Amino acid sequence: MFYDRARIYVKGGDGGNGCAAFRREKYVAEGGPWGGDGGKGGDVIFMGDGGLRTLVDFRYQRHYKAGRGRHGRGKNMHGRTGEDLVVRVPLGTVIRAEDSGRLLGDITRDGQRLVVARGGRGGRGNARFAGPHNKAPTMAEKGEPGEELWLMLELKLLADVGLIGYPNAGKSTLISRVSAARPKIADYPFTTLTPNLGVVSLGEGKSFVMADIPGLIEGAHGGAGLGHDFLRHVERTRLLVHVLDTAGTEGRDPLADFQVINRELALYNEALAGRPQIVVPNKMDLPESEDNLARIKDALAGKYEIFPISAVTGAGTAELIGRIYDLLQEIPAEPLHAEEPAEVVHHAGPRFEIYREDGMLVVTGREIEKHVAMTDLDNEEAVERLQRIMHLMGLEQALRDQGARNGDLVRIRDFTFEFVD
Repeated sequence: MFYDRARIYVKGGDGGNGCAAFRREKYVAEGGPWGGDGGKGGDVIFMGDGGLRTLVDFRYQRHYKAGRGRHGRGKNMHGRTGEDLVVRVPLGTVIRAEDSGRLLGDITRDGQRLVVARGGRGGRGNARFAGPHNKAPTMAEKGEPGEELWLMLELKLLADVGLIGYPNAGKSTLISRVSAARPKIADYPFTTLTPNLGVVSLGEGKSFVMADIPGLIEGAHGGAGLGHDFLRHVERTRLLVHVLDTAGTEGRDPLADFQVINRELALYNEALAGRPQIVVPNKMDLPESEDNLARIKDALAGKYEIFPISAVTGAGTAELIGRIYDLLQEIPAEPLHAEEPAEVVHHAGPRFEIYREDGMLVVTGREIEKHVAMTDLDNEEAVERLQRIMHLMGLEQALRDQGARNGDLVRIRDFTFEFVD
């Protein structure tokens, strides 16, 4: 089965907790704070792997979590960084955040790496909080939680040439004739249910990748046939090879088929309408093809290059493949996206938001939630520091503006407290 979509959950490793410790050695009077920092959590990294062809692995494992950082220890010893989790994906995988649909990256090269979930920062030990006004701090930070999100993965095959056309036009026969690909071939429509890739070699280091794109019929852009599932694979190709059933073995007019498929491509993506295209009248070994070939040339000559072939006998295929290779040398490989981020970019947005839920004031926001998560709420000194941070962020005044009164409950993450003005 060919899987080209997947929904998965990723989480960066949590940072290790900082340590609250003091120097206690013989002959060292009043030893100061000596607690080390926690280690950073590991990142979740996607890496391109040219040996993979589908997203089937993500059907059986949907949750991916990097290693957490080790906790800091006494004697100012810092915790070890958590292990990164490297997830291999096929080339052509597009990664988006499920909630916003934002593009996180596009894996197009073997070995390309993309950080999709960063690990949390390690908490600072109490040695980091020592200062002129507090020479013996008892507080240490907890580790920052790693980033977590649901991702939507979509595979768009990377091929130089895309074979398009109605079912049973002979696309699978052609790709099996000119490459080592061996798709299922039979004399009925929709024999091919998955895209097939084949490497076409012309010797002396000359080669290109050809894709057989199945399921294109009238209404494909709206989901008819298999088009809705596989039209996305046409977007990657630099050159389209339009295969026609010139003999009309299915009782259809090949010229009308040509117009229908091109209209579907334009309705799906306007850019595809201007993609370079070669017209390949197939099944020229059948006597019914001659009259239709004359009509095709009258209608399309001058607009498209036309290469009549017989995929079954191989007649004309060598000339076709040679011309395809020459055209690919002239067509530049355009970037797939205007800008390809090297790593996840997070937009700051508002520092926090406040809303009411079941009579309680709920505060959300990445920055304020991070401060709460990294505070040891059982330590009075740490809680006092958190209160100062909230004041400097303007949270107290914002709660007043939202109508908070003495005794009202306020929740930030799992931390609930009473508002005191």
